[in-house]
Amino acid sequence: MSDLTDVSSLDGLSGNETVKATSNHLRGLIKEELLEETPAFGDASETLLKFHGIYQQDDRDRRKEARAKGLDKHHQLMIRTRIPGGVVSPDAYVAHDEISSKWANGTLRVTTRQDFQLHGVIKGDIKKAIRGINDALLTTLGGCGDVERNIMCCPEPLADRFHDEVNRAIGAMVAELTPKTRAYHEIWLDGEVVETSEPEVEPLYREQYLPRKFKTTVALEGDNCVDVYAHDLSLVAMRSADGTLRGFNVLVGGGLGRTHNKPETFVAAAVPLCFVEPAQVVDLAREVVAVQRDYGDRTNRRHARLKYTIADRGLDWFRGEVQNRVKFKLQAPEPLSWKPVDDHLGWHEQGDGRLYIGIFIENGRIADVDGVRSRTGLRKIVDELRPQVRLTAQQNVILADIDPADRARVDELLAEHGIAAVESIPHAIRNSMACPATPTCGLAVAEAERALPGLIRTLASLLDELGLADERISFRMSGCPNGCSRPYLGDVGFVGTTLGKYDVMLAGDFNGTRLNRVYAPNVPFAEIPGLLRPMFATFRSDREAGEGFGNWVERIGFAALRERVATERTS
Repeated sequence: MSDLTDVSSLDGLSGNETVKATSNHLRGLIKEELLEETPAFGDASETLLKFHGIYQQDDRDRRKEARAKGLDKHHQLMIRTRIPGGVVSPDAYVAHDEISSKWANGTLRVTTRQDFQLHGVIKGDIKKAIRGINDALLTTLGGCGDVERNIMCCPEPLADRFHDEVNRAIGAMVAELTPKTRAYHEIWLDGEVVETSEPEVEPLYREQYLPRKFKTTVALEGDNCVDVYAHDLSLVAMRSADGTLRGFNVLVGGGLGRTHNKPETFVAAAVPLCFVEPAQVVDLAREVVAVQRDYGDRTNRRHARLKYTIADRGLDWFRGEVQNRVKFKLQAPEPLSWKPVDDHLGWHEQGDGRLYIGIFIENGRIADVDGVRSRTGLRKIVDELRPQVRLTAQQNVILADIDPADRARVDELLAEHGIAAVESIPHAIRNSMACPATPTCGLAVAEAERALPGLIRTLASLLDELGLADERISFRMSGCPNGCSRPYLGDVGFVGTTLGKYDVMLAGDFNGTRLNRVYAPNVPFAEIPGLLRPMFATFRSDREAGEGFGNWVERIGFAALRERVATERTS
């Protein structure tokens, strides 16, 4: 081990830095604690488990009962599989479905970062669940923790050279940015423990890994379905005239986490850095991560994301530091333009004679609930037809590589299991997202996944009543200010402030290119429809041709909006 295992050298740094530096490359005491007949891991192991794709949680619905009985929390674990680009083989989908029924809570959760999450796994079953995931050729390593997280990409499964070249670039980045520690295989897969006098080395992450998590996404020119402005590093793949990959526009410094009543924390949209050629993108990505490794704040985790490094030191400094580390010249970034965001739902041609269908999964929860049996229905289709599965950044599912002769059968199975055709789903519902929040997330201060379905149906009815049912308005709800559902980039965002109350955010845009702002703080949940109704009514009469709701609010401003709402209420 390096000198960083000397705890005295870590004075002044956050507690997580000591845990990481003294962990023997993410081993800690996880393997030993797995053998203990206790319901939970210790604090240090809880920190290290995140690097292995595991969050230690508890069922918050049962806390009050447990306290009343003098019992401990109902401990459980969440497993997050890292799925680059959201691409899941039929075997891997089946494996996750099997694990969810054997060792989790019987549902699959599609995240806004194209991962799968399994909730409700108990400590005694965690090793079996992770082995099942790895047997299907996926991994949870890097699903969480202070490393590069899952690298996202537009999930549209088109068969052409451009998409193939982008996919190869993503694969190369994944290989370069994945932690190299042997701990994962030793702990979870009974890998061989290699005895050697040579120290284990993390060529990129070193002893302390990154100051905080790091998120990367890859968008395709013109299509912002993966919210490029929300990430630490965003790469926009640009087409050449002959349809090949010409290079990548690079943006840096996005991040949507903040803390209530802590103005020094803030959300930020990524900004253009440079343009690089296809052969340069892996080196560029590695060095962007390395600069953050070396200069990110390790004393205050609330100030440790890349957006703060750039805010403190400046974009020009950051560009210069990256330039000093790469062997090629960073070119000036090119202008970007975006078409209306495509959620890739419904039937489409792939370009190779086969079809794909995008299926709406409300808030990403694949489950059998209230007549919508998405879990049973999707499993039936995957078992019978063996399509490739792709997870989207909107928490939906794409089934790809479908023979046109099987289209009627897919439609039949979807209808049989109550899974609605996308054409029948109101736009407000189709364009809504929520994070899991309670009862599993320890950071949540308000409901989200369990609250949004009722609210969004009320809002959909309201929009229909006003003749606005066909408007594309995005609604995103988060149970805390950390923004996993990317509420700060929607037309309308609901950010939980305390139980039953939300900041209502307005003036973003449907294409996710502009941050919204707090219009009304701490609004009781039941009052949200009444707050929005006069706005929608005014929007209907005041907007310009083709103008979206968020763009209308941004154009007229909050002061004028309040005046017009007051007039609408009294008319």
